[in-house]
Amino acid sequence: MAQVNPEKKYKLIGTYTRYSSWTSRVQTVLEYFKIPYEGSFYPLHEAKQVSQSGLVPVLLDPSLSPTIPINDSLAIVEYLAESHPSLPLYPADPLLRALARSAVAEIHSGLSQLRTFDTNYIAHFTGPIPVSEAVLKDIKRVLELWSNARKVTKDRLGAEDEGFLFGKFGIADAFFWPVLWRFRTYNLPLNSASEEAITWISKMWNDPALKTLGRNYFEQAKDPNTRIEKYDEKFKGIPEIAYEVFKEDWEFESK
Repeated sequence: MAQVNPEKKYKLIGTYTRYSSWTSRVQTVLEYFKIPYEGSFYPLHEAKQVSQSGLVPVLLDPSLSPTIPINDSLAIVEYLAESHPSLPLYPADPLLRALARSAVAEIHSGLSQLRTFDTNYIAHFTGPIPVSEAVLKDIKRVLELWSNARKVTKDRLGAEDEGFLFGKFGIADAFFWPVLWRFRTYNLPLNSASEEAITWISKMWNDPALKTLGRNYFEQAKDPNTRIEKYDEKFKGIPEIAYEVFKEDWEFESK
């Protein structure tokens, strides 16, 4: 992997990532590519106090300005890709780069019904979880997206393909990382997933860098101040649905 400038250190401001898909997407990119940064994480209700827009994540680049923020996860990762062209945040291949950007934009602004299942990384809900037709439609779409990405990439790159959505690990993989946890948290169906999609899912769950990130979500949970009650009690009114916490050593098993 290309080297980054250790003297260039960003500041990431966000909410605790055990519940925050948006902050965790940016953190995943920073951590995976070993881009130096200082993270400051706050409870969700304090977001308006630490962000001019009232929203997080926010990235500060002291080499530009110590006070002017870059808002929104998509704007942040686009800025990182522009600032670190030697890193494969987006694919070098023009077609794959276009497809990767399209996929990132779709999860950023689309698939709204799937995103009604809140991010809750370590939770495990069991029982008759209600999944609407609209959510099933989004699930089908995201599984097709992963499958199509892998098929096109394998054909395009051949032996140079490294098995992530568009070859090397990149922004697209980071943006769908929280979606994988949604599937796990709510036991969402993977029955329509192709072999290509399942292979990518398995690769993500078994990646050492991503496993390290996953352990951090469990570490956060040791601090009660990081807990957001409404997310853990999402199905409080349905006694047949139980809230549990996954074990840290959980392993993905394809069926």
